Amino acid sequence: MEELTTFQRIYEVVKEIPYGKVATYGQVAALAGNRHLAKVVGYALHVNPNPVIIPCYRVVNAKGEVSKAFAFGGVNRQIELLEKEGVQFLEDGSVDMEVSRWAKLVF
Repeated sequence: MEELTTFQRIYEVVKEIPYGKVATYGQVAALAGNRHLAKVVGYALHVNPNPVIIPCYRVVNAKGEVSKAFAFGGVNRQIELLEKEGVQFLEDGSVDMEVSRWAKLVF
């Protein structure tokens, strides 16, 4: 059986993020096998081959901030997609991580 590439592992994790929840770049990196690859998660999501299947808009930074360089319509589009799913935002414009963070544990 062929081993998955780092980008493929990242995409598999992102596909698991539930509707209405977000994960951080670091959380995705850890779940994909290497918690030190948070920046690589960003690179992988920027070249996401199928944003309909791989919901990269559900990934935010550790502070709950959306990407200023969201590759599929810009920052406003990412916010729009998250709001449509019921993701809660704070007054400062960041995601309310206490409410909307995906609770999948990283071992």
